[in-house]
Amino acid sequence: MRLKDKVAIVVGAGQTPGDEIGNGRATAQLFAREGAKLLLVDRSGEAAEATRAAIADEGGEAHVYRADISREDECRDAVAACLREYGRVDVLHNNVGIGTGDRGPASLSEEAFDHIMDVNLKGPWFMVKHALPSMREQRSGAIVNISSIAAVCASGLFGYKVSKAALNAMTHCLATGNAKHNIRVNAIMPGLMNTPMAVEGIASARGLDADAKRAMVEARDRQVPLGGKMGSAWDVANAALFLASDESRFITGVILPVDGGQSARIG
Repeated sequence: MRLKDKVAIVVGAGQTPGDEIGNGRATAQLFAREGAKLLLVDRSGEAAEATRAAIADEGGEAHVYRADISREDECRDAVAACLREYGRVDVLHNNVGIGTGDRGPASLSEEAFDHIMDVNLKGPWFMVKHALPSMREQRSGAIVNISSIAAVCASGLFGYKVSKAALNAMTHCLATGNAKHNIRVNAIMPGLMNTPMAVEGIASARGLDADAKRAMVEARDRQVPLGGKMGSAWDVANAALFLASDESRFITGVILPVDGGQSARIG
């Protein structure tokens, strides 16, 4: 019960359909198992509702709020809904990231770049912006942003890499600026993960059949130094739980790789 009596907003609490569990759903379920009451925010109300049902089946408490976090008014209203329902926000978990239409810098369109930045960077900022006043008033809070090792490792996806590098910088800025309010801000950089958004999303975008998809998974596994196997959403969720809990009460401004050692190959 490491989050007993805590209220958490999990943004991106639904997931892409697929065989495995996604980062947002795994984190929401783990937070609930550890005693948190949850507001599940997602652009897909149906996906968030499936997460809520899984939590309810285990005896947890969660409510769904459908929102497009690229819109500030919807982020403001999501935080307000949490405050109406529970009276406080102890944990804000920003699990968002898209690469729709991403290309190299010479071929990426302005529209695609703006959309990636709106979701991956402005969305977390909007959520933080509207959660901070309540956290400052209660003199406590933990914010966890989901970045990516693409922020520090080579990547052919220009917009995604830039957005996640900027998210790391934002995390650092928020941590140093809010330490005096007893608010901690950290980020997680997942590496290659066996999640629906990664595996199913890539397979669908490339039009892969079952054999080609299996070969892609095996190729991704081979890139991971630790055990030669991709991580799972539960690896991200366990790291998020630690950073959200009082066990990490003296930790802020950390950008934590959860990647099986992949980013350690730099240099």
